[in-house]
Amino acid sequence: MRCPYCGSEDTQVKDSRPAEDNTSIRRRRICPDCGGRFTTFERVQLRELMVTKKTGRKVPFDRNKLVRSFQIALRKRPVDNDRIERAVSGIVRRLESSGESEISSEEIGLQVLEALKSLDDVAFVRYASVYRDFSHAEDFEKVIAEINAKIARDPGVEP
Repeated sequence: MRCPYCGSEDTQVKDSRPAEDNTSIRRRRICPDCGGRFTTFERVQLRELMVTKKTGRKVPFDRNKLVRSFQIALRKRPVDNDRIERAVSGIVRRLESSGESEISSEEIGLQVLEALKSLDDVAFVRYASVYRDFSHAEDFEKVIAEINAKIARDPGVEP
């Protein structure tokens, strides 16, 4: 592993342990050349995924983009990072185990919407407004009506 401070390729692992979500390994490393300390994470990757954009362009799947999507939608909302990480890991696991090496960006968007629906209604509406390309106030009203109908069906759900 290359040192992020001096670029040396000879770094040493000082400590390894499972990360909080038990889906990755957290490693503390030290560079013997400059003394720099840093942390790396190692995850299992079942297959290399490609994302097919609406334009037809194909790009490698980027887990960090998925995390950022959740963070943007959940900005200033009372949702723990652990719950976000579990949702992202669940989506990645489903994508990798689907048997497909190419996934449409629309499919990923639907899975994010589904996850946000159970995490936070405000984040769900935020993401849906971009994903479904809302252009009128009525678009928001329809989604809010869906949420209210869900609450009416399941009284245990908090608004």
